[in-house]
Amino acid sequence: MKLSTTKISPKTLSFGLLLFRLCLGGLMIANHGWTKIVNLEVLKTQFYDFLGLGSQVSLILAITVEILCSILLIFGLYTRVSLIPLIVTMLVAIGTHGWQIFGEAEMGFLYLLGFVFLFIVGPGDNSIDARMNKRTYY
Repeated sequence: MKLSTTKISPKTLSFGLLLFRLCLGGLMIANHGWTKIVNLEVLKTQFYDFLGLGSQVSLILAITVEILCSILLIFGLYTRVSLIPLIVTMLVAIGTHGWQIFGEAEMGFLYLLGFVFLFIVGPGDNSIDARMNKRTYY
């Protein structure tokens, strides 16, 4: 592989997208979803009240999105559909921090960029979505 070339093989692209999905989904689960579960008692009264549903309901929704949708993202199953709630969650997180993308909301903004990128390009060939799309019905 030449380092100065702009051409990329389909296998390399698919591997890169797989690695990106694994990292983004794994980090979302480990650093955000699981952390919220561990700190559930403290966070259920302090969490941002999204859509006026109450802080506890908003926290449960955020945990569900951050864990379930991230698992779907890792496996590449219903990838674009699972990215929509993750994108919305990151927009809420960025808004909670006053849209300071070079301050407190920086991590949320980076996740948002990754999720939007994957929404645009798709999960790649190393995903369940790709395998499901290759099936033929008789």
